[in-house]
Amino acid sequence: QVQLVESGGRLVQAGGSLRLSCAASGRTDSSYAMGWFRQAPGKEREFVVAISWSGSRTYYADSVKGRFTISRDNAKNTVYLQMNSLTPEDTAVYYCAAARTYSRNWYSTRSNEYSYWGQGTQVTVSS
Repeated sequence: QVQLVESGGRLVQAGGSLRLSCAASGRTDSSYAMGWFRQAPGKEREFVVAISWSGSRTYYADSVKGRFTISRDNAKNTVYLQMNSLTPEDTAVYYCAAARTYSRNWYSTRSNEYSYWGQGTQVTVSS
């Protein structure tokens, strides 16, 4: 089992930046691809970005490409999401997720491939 705890969400003005963190604990001796998803009020949960265990492969949703950057520090069992140029459309609860993998370079954009989820952190962008 892996436990994930997100942090860093808060109220920020449009155009601002935030960095979210996702700390993993438990069975962190295995390899996990990580992803960030978000869910806005009244909307389905959507994929934001994913990163392979090695960190060498990433994939961004078009809506955040060029503004968000994912990174990971496996020594600290932590994944980060740097969010720049935020807009009110980025307002959502952000969830990090982990998928166990035997491949250093695998990742997924599909939520059903992630077995472990954090509780979410609220990001609110005011106009």
